Amino acid sequence: MVRTEISLFLRNAPGELGKLATMLAEAKINIDALTIQDASEYVQGLFRARGKSLKRIAPAASYGSMQKDSANYALIRLLVDNTDRAIDLLGKADYVFDIIPVIALEIDNRPGTLAGMAKKFGEEGININYVYGSALPRGKKSLFVFCPEDIELAARIFKED
Repeated sequence: MVRTEISLFLRNAPGELGKLATMLAEAKINIDALTIQDASEYVQGLFRARGKSLKRIAPAASYGSMQKDSANYALIRLLVDNTDRAIDLLGKADYVFDIIPVIALEIDNRPGTLAGMAKKFGEEGININYVYGSALPRGKKSLFVFCPEDIELAARIFKED
């Protein structure tokens, strides 16, 4: 199933995740999935992928200052149950964010199920940029979020299941 993931930069400081989660909760927006990583790795990847110019991302930022500043931020990727409301709320609260289509799959929580999904991507020649997911121990289902290089092909393949 194609979903819209929100990627946002959050200050890497105590209480910031709590503020974000509280803001979403007060707006009755549920977080379906979430992952957090150090933003400096993400920023370095952007520069490698796009060269030294990030005009679409940060028009006035230089590589050196952006790389230094990124250590003070975390990159949060999340799926929510009401993306449009979340985007509106994040914009009004001046968060720096982007959206991207991803494949979110609810799969059986048993050995080999994730392997089968990953194998299917590989058999179709689709590279996975990143994946995150989780399940409760002894739970029957897991939710995994895949960011493939070819979202359209991945959506067609997994729509068949």
